[in-house]
Amino acid sequence: MSEKSPILVSACLAGLPCRYDAQSKSNSEVMALVAAGLAIPICPEQLGGLPTPRPAAEIVGGDGHAVLTGKARVVNSAGEDVSQQFLWGAQAVAELAQRAGVKMAILQDRSPSCGCTQLYDGTFSGQLLSGQGVTAARLQQLGVLVRPAKSNK
Repeated sequence: MSEKSPILVSACLAGLPCRYDAQSKSNSEVMALVAAGLAIPICPEQLGGLPTPRPAAEIVGGDGHAVLTGKARVVNSAGEDVSQQFLWGAQAVAELAQRAGVKMAILQDRSPSCGCTQLYDGTFSGQLLSGQGVTAARLQQLGVLVRPAKSNK
């Protein structure tokens, strides 16, 4: 790595098939950063112990900040509370960020882990609302700048 601090990126944006549906969301900007050795791909949901594939999950009762304080929870489409796995993943990413001196993260928006600006509303209706996912909120607590990936051209 260069003297510049590494960037954390959602592993699905780096082309890894780690999303809930075992797909990726490859993004050319992110893939170039990883190929250049400037970025570290992470999947908080896998780091938290969830399998791939896995049932889709949404935050119920708030956003990632509310999950971190116990005021909201993460529930999957099978009705199971997976908040603890999301918290474990967020903490694992936070520890990595601190050890590596990360100052910025480029994350997959709308994810209950990595969402930076938008999340699904917790009803599995496809409706979006403003907010951050659990990992994005945890990184923000550490002073890491989190932003969504720019759209592929």
